[in-house]
Amino acid sequence: MPHWLGSVGSGLTRLSRRLEERKARAEAEEALPEWARPVPGEDAAPEPVPQPAQEPVPPVDPPSDAPAAPVPPHVPPRPDPVAAVPWGVRVAAEAGWRLLVLAGTLWVLMRVISAVQLVVLAFVAGLLITALLQPTVAALKRRGVHRGLATAMTFIAGFVVMGLVGWFVVWQVMDNTEDLSEQLQTGLTNLKEWLRTSPFHVTQDQINNITDNLTKALKSNTEEITSAGIQGVQVIIETLTGIVLAMFTTLFLLYDGPKIWRWMLKLVPSAAREGVAGAGPRAWATLTAYVRGTVIVAMIDAICIGIGLYFLKVPMAVPLAVFIFLFAFIPLVGAVISGALAVVVALVTQGPFTAAMALVVVLAVQQIEGHVLQPFILGRAVRVHPLAVVLSVAAGGLVAGIGGAVVAVPLVAVTNTVVGYLRAYGRGEVPGEKV
Repeated sequence: MPHWLGSVGSGLTRLSRRLEERKARAEAEEALPEWARPVPGEDAAPEPVPQPAQEPVPPVDPPSDAPAAPVPPHVPPRPDPVAAVPWGVRVAAEAGWRLLVLAGTLWVLMRVISAVQLVVLAFVAGLLITALLQPTVAALKRRGVHRGLATAMTFIAGFVVMGLVGWFVVWQVMDNTEDLSEQLQTGLTNLKEWLRTSPFHVTQDQINNITDNLTKALKSNTEEITSAGIQGVQVIIETLTGIVLAMFTTLFLLYDGPKIWRWMLKLVPSAAREGVAGAGPRAWATLTAYVRGTVIVAMIDAICIGIGLYFLKVPMAVPLAVFIFLFAFIPLVGAVISGALAVVVALVTQGPFTAAMALVVVLAVQQIEGHVLQPFILGRAVRVHPLAVVLSVAAGGLVAGIGGAVVAVPLVAVTNTVVGYLRAYGRGEVPGEKV
């Protein structure tokens, strides 16, 4: 019985296979053109029987009046979809999705930085202060001073000097506020008189209307001013918190800077560690040169413009000089803002002639700074194109306000140094540094 069942099963299998072959043959015949189909009722051609070799028969040309045999149409094969896309489109697509990934990464990074903006700005401020004070620590250590003592001496001296500068500015402003308000009222009265007698022909009624509109605007915006005052208290608290964080960051970077750098190198993949180890010292040298050069240039600007304002008898010449020093850390924009502030104070308190002379002093000092001091002091190591400076300052200001504008240019300078070194390192043009 099992043998009989096996025979029946094998027969059914052969039968089904023959049916499938006939079905496939019928479908193939239907797919053929009309002229190539076999005549119905005609048996399939028998298999060819091998014949003995014969002499080749020369071809006989068909008669001229014989009908030409039909030629089957040629259907070209469909190309590969990848090959069908133009090369330029493929390159644009490859570059496009990579740019999208980079843009997404940058967007996430900016969101994270915005969420912890205070911590980031405090760390960057501590990094800049460390770049300013670290050469002093290194000099003391070369003279045999213990690392901890050298760090403590430099840290205390640096922040004491910065605190004294801030206290001096506040003291000068508070001490001259009463005189400045009196001179401001006198200057506004003189300005009104000058407008009435000037070629602009401004009438007293127009001046009164402007004054009334300003008064109404101040009264209508009392709530906004009050909320701005509350926000000002919050800003003061955040500023104090940031100062404390910056102080701690500076202290630990001065004391354990090399150890922190070695720990960060361990986070880098081993294949890229050698290049990063070589780029780090060069980036730090660029940052140090930028901070020291900017401090020197800012001091020269503040001293020269302060002396000019003092001889022009502009009130609060010393506080204005300190403001010019502080705003010099914002390239291009800071010089314009601080110079305009000095000119406005001179205009309101001393008149148009003194304001014009103050403007001449400010422009002269800034021209000397841009064409002599910065190229000589900063050098080529931190030279950044003016367009890159403007764009970076604008982007930093939009992202993080004044703090972002301050750190934008040194960030661009350091990035330029790192990218240039890594490009040269990838081409083998600089020797690698072992970690």
